[in-house]
Amino acid sequence: MPFVLPSLSTVAIGVGLLLPAADEVPTYNLSPSCRSETMTAASDRSCLSDEQHARDKLLRQWSQFAPDDKTNCLQVENTAGAPSYVELLTCLQMAAAAKKLPGD
Repeated sequence: MPFVLPSLSTVAIGVGLLLPAADEVPTYNLSPSCRSETMTAASDRSCLSDEQHARDKLLRQWSQFAPDDKTNCLQVENTAGAPSYVELLTCLQMAAAAKKLPGD
């Protein structure tokens, strides 16, 4: 069977479905991710505090991250188990840093 390229309108519709998800910082339920990593109330509060600080930083810096990096990192977060703002921020920072590395 020959390979057929999708029409431009099909590609545009598919891309449009991915981009809105990366337009804003997502809202996560943090209880499952913090509870799965901790056993005490104090460590649970610490985890939630770390997550809130990461979300605050994401809110301030969101527009500075490349759209393709946001889409990729959001996909990773959505498939990697309990979502985490700390992990999302780390993914975005690593992707931005990798683009600054000298080429081979």
